Amino acid sequence: MAKHLCPWWLAYAFDNPLRRIFHKPEEMFAPYIREGMTAIDLGCGMGYFSISMARMVGETGKVISVDLQQQMLDTLMQRAKQTGVAGRITPLLCDENNIGNHDEVDFALAFWMAHETPDERLFFTQVQTILKKTGTLLLAEPKLHVTGDNFQKMLNIAQETGLRRIGSPLISLSHAALFEKQ
Repeated sequence: MAKHLCPWWLAYAFDNPLRRIFHKPEEMFAPYIREGMTAIDLGCGMGYFSISMARMVGETGKVISVDLQQQMLDTLMQRAKQTGVAGRITPLLCDENNIGNHDEVDFALAFWMAHETPDERLFFTQVQTILKKTGTLLLAEPKLHVTGDNFQKMLNIAQETGLRRIGSPLISLSHAALFEKQ
């Protein structure tokens, strides 16, 4: 079982207009996402980041939105249709130990979700495997839920799986790190 699986109905608390005060996806991802890229949103929830990422990759790019809960993916796709980007998003139901099979990606996002995985080493190994040679992973964890020591342990595990830390982006309310393949 996942450590702290967020129930689908609680996601409405995280995915609301007030969040744009703290987390502005277009600004956060501007250094990493360009038109034509393939991006993956791991633990996408109801699509707060996936929809913005789909706008950023444009008509020639795509976003793979991965979640454990079908209700999250269904809500994401309803929202994506309303905003006109559903054709750029591929929803993927995963299980707690497998992020699924898909194309390699240019950019991977693990936002406030890695601490929920039952096996962080397995999770980061899978992410490292799907990244293109020039791909990057943005990892962010909530400061109010994940201690600095626990985040450092997570960073160590990520590096042990073949990811190299290349930055520490400033993300409100979050510990954050940027990685690339070694």
